[in-house]
Amino acid sequence: MAAIQFRLLKQDGAARLGSLTTPHGLIETPIFMPVGTQATVKAMTPEELDAIGARIILANTYHLYIRPGHELIRRMGGLHRFMHWDRPILTDSGGFQVFSLNELRKISEEGVRFQSHLDGSYHTIRPEDAVAIQEALGSDIAMCFDECTPYPATHDYARRSMELTTRWARRCKDARRRGDQALFGIVQGGMYRDLREQSAAELVEIGFDGYAVGGLSVGEEKEHMYGVMEWTAPLLPVDQPRYVMGIGTPEDLVEAVWRGFDMFDCVMPTRNARNGMLFTSFGRLNIKGAAYAEDQGPVDPACGCYVCRNYSRAYLRHLYRSGEILASRLNTYHNLAYYLDLMAQIRTAIAEERFDSFRREFYARRETQ
Repeated sequence: MAAIQFRLLKQDGAARLGSLTTPHGLIETPIFMPVGTQATVKAMTPEELDAIGARIILANTYHLYIRPGHELIRRMGGLHRFMHWDRPILTDSGGFQVFSLNELRKISEEGVRFQSHLDGSYHTIRPEDAVAIQEALGSDIAMCFDECTPYPATHDYARRSMELTTRWARRCKDARRRGDQALFGIVQGGMYRDLREQSAAELVEIGFDGYAVGGLSVGEEKEHMYGVMEWTAPLLPVDQPRYVMGIGTPEDLVEAVWRGFDMFDCVMPTRNARNGMLFTSFGRLNIKGAAYAEDQGPVDPACGCYVCRNYSRAYLRHLYRSGEILASRLNTYHNLAYYLDLMAQIRTAIAEERFDSFRREFYARRETQ
């Protein structure tokens, strides 16, 4: 039996409603995955995540390999037990983090040699190592090791990078040992349609439990991001989950669902929360602004989360300007609650075959504020 099972329940245009069964529970898709880089979603407890509807979170292979170490986590009973989260977990391969090290890493056919951002020590991660680390962590879904193509990149560079990613993907599949952990391939190819098509075809031929689109949200214009999604989705199997990595804004999520994708992650709601930027049904709200000093209203009148029911904009501004830890806690709670509620609304709209009108109304609310 496969490590995961995906059922496509309904389509409304290209938008898909599905269910994804994993060893740690069922996930309704489309779904947003809060990012728990170091085995924690910053400022949130697992109980709070559960309360706002988080059904799967993402943890980072690179960071957990560097600290506290995957073997320690294995000895502690695996990542679920270590972080007190009994729902599904997806681990990324560490490819993007190694890519981000820039001058601290060297890419070869064998893998990537890099310096730790913590102590400067040297490490090498090969595709086989990335799989072994994720198997030690015990996530429900593991990602193939890939090279994240930078933007901009020439066609020749993007081609060589994509071909390396494909060869690494085959090695990842060959290295797989756990039957209870799904493995997703990652489509690369930069902003070039022919390369994305080649990457998708070769990965589907190798065969994975699901497919991701990587190399987006790295500085490209929105039209390029959405174009890559539009080209790639029809090339991926209908009966397997489709994941766009590292996006994004609420608008990005709506557009990705519109083009046929099921799973998403991004640090934006948590990182922006810590910087005083809140997401709402009418757009972004910078809680630092003086206009909110005596504003007794909630962050978003259309939001029913704990924060919007109990705290004013004036209080949240006060907390932020005072440097209080509670500012990060409440802001993060609201932002994630907004994202997860947005996905729930999207699922309902697809189920009721009205996603087209939902999308129009989503943008109309932003334009009228």
